[in-house]
Amino acid sequence: MTHKTQDSFWGGIVKALGLVFGDIGTSPIYTLTVVFTLTKPTHANVYGILCLVFWTMTILVTAEYAWLAMSLGKKGQGGEIVLREIIIKLFKQGRVLAFAGFLSFLGVSLLLGDGVITPAISILSAVEGLLLIPGLEATRQGVLVVIAALIAFTLFFFQSRGTDKMAGVFGPIMILYFGSLLVSGLVSISGTPGIVAAINPMYAIDFFRENGIAGYFVLSEVILCSTGGEALYADMGHLGKKPIIRAWYFVFAALYLNYLGQGAFLLKHPDTKNILFGMIQEQSSLLYIPFLLLTIMATIIASQSIISGVFSIVYQGITTRLMPLFKVDYTSKHIQSQIYIGVVNWTLMCAVIFVMFFFQKSVNLAAAYGMAVTGSMTITALMMIMVFSKTTKKWKVPVVAVIAVIDLIYFTSTFPKFVHGAYWSIALASVPFITIQVWTKGQRQLYRALRPLDLDIFMLSYEQIYGKNKNIPGTALFFLKALDVIPPYIVHCMIRSNIIYERNILISIIRTDEPFGNIARHKKDVGTGLEFFQISAGYMELLDIEKQLKEHGIVEKVIFYGIEDIETRNPVWKLFALMKKLTPNFVQFNKLPATKLQGVMTRVEM
Repeated sequence: MTHKTQDSFWGGIVKALGLVFGDIGTSPIYTLTVVFTLTKPTHANVYGILCLVFWTMTILVTAEYAWLAMSLGKKGQGGEIVLREIIIKLFKQGRVLAFAGFLSFLGVSLLLGDGVITPAISILSAVEGLLLIPGLEATRQGVLVVIAALIAFTLFFFQSRGTDKMAGVFGPIMILYFGSLLVSGLVSISGTPGIVAAINPMYAIDFFRENGIAGYFVLSEVILCSTGGEALYADMGHLGKKPIIRAWYFVFAALYLNYLGQGAFLLKHPDTKNILFGMIQEQSSLLYIPFLLLTIMATIIASQSIISGVFSIVYQGITTRLMPLFKVDYTSKHIQSQIYIGVVNWTLMCAVIFVMFFFQKSVNLAAAYGMAVTGSMTITALMMIMVFSKTTKKWKVPVVAVIAVIDLIYFTSTFPKFVHGAYWSIALASVPFITIQVWTKGQRQLYRALRPLDLDIFMLSYEQIYGKNKNIPGTALFFLKALDVIPPYIVHCMIRSNIIYERNILISIIRTDEPFGNIARHKKDVGTGLEFFQISAGYMELLDIEKQLKEHGIVEKVIFYGIEDIETRNPVWKLFALMKKLTPNFVQFNKLPATKLQGVMTRVEM
């Protein structure tokens, strides 16, 4: 028993290292290199920056995500969509709810936009380490970009096969990677042990006093050390809270000791272009190539976890009706969260490779990086204030408020980056944001335009037609949103066209605001030959409708569903109509047997 607990304790940590910390783990490859292209590596500046790195990781990752955000979850799930669901339950209605909805849409969009820049900067910065291999110093930047693009292409190409088998390898590779960062940092620190004093907040204060407004803008590069911190909360559902927090303490120590080592190395070699790789090469030219390969593998794993995270966010968006019904494939029999969304995968791949070729260097990419991350952190903090203000833990509100102010300071420091490429992170985030806005508003407008029929009125006509005894043998399924209102396509089928089967089952699928859970209710005597079948499922639950119907003795002959042909002059609704045409409808999304499907067209003006 003890052995098993011990095993799961360490097993959880190893899994967390492989699935959650790739993004923040690859930050040491480029953070200090980017910071010191803008700042002179004087003694005071090195100590000041190392101090800022320590407190940034402590306040914005440990305090905001590991301690505060991770205390808020639903059945162990985390992320901004979960925060929105918690706020909906606490506030029920009003302006706060509308504001929270807007914030969560914005936060999700920023994270999705970030999902493009993170793999690009991680892979490109690791590949640039090839320049320090003897004989490869003259490699052209264009060649490095092509190598990085090929790695990215391979990574996206294999997504559809699933990462279930690979997930077991990710953890041990990341242990080796973090172990290398830890050891190399300690070796470098041993030559300059005084560097440990850099955690003293006075060094940060002195840095701002000396550099003034320039010091404030350096924060926009310092934040690179915390990118990926949001994954602690967003990935909480995959592994649980405890393993992630335990693993974070080890990761924090490995990262910060490595940053201290890089600082010590920089003080002795102020002209170094690539600090981490320069430090490793000085320590051991023999181990340099193995370390470089390890960092490239780590960046691939980091990119993998980001892609999986994007799939997860989009899936939550689909099931909570914030996004169109993209085709989803389930790639694992063991891990429920292992999914693949083709259209998202290939769009993301094209965007990542485009960004690599557009920016050419990781240092240039860093100029585009940070705005989306700090924006997302600020939104998470604001949403946490709303939640804690309505709970028994009101004492946390001032703590989160202080963190929100710090988030805002970091966010505003990234504004000058806008002209240098940060507009890309906003442009990329605007795609999911516009999609969410058009889709949610379009769905509401379409529902109003369709003018569904009340159940009572429908039942009168239905009973009359059923009573004529001209009914078709067998069972027919009809899908609808709510059981109290009947959509026009059912009215068209049954009432106008007299297509009534001996057994007619109206099926409604309701997504609850809980992540998991699946309850089916079967009501048989709604009317003569008319039954209700309702499935209440969590928004992350993967449904097998056919299986659930068979469990209740329902074997259908035909499945009817509605298709809307939207007529409109409004450009926004035209975009909505295009989304409806390009994405699978409800029945295709739930993978019902194609041979039994009958689509019924309804023309509607919006």
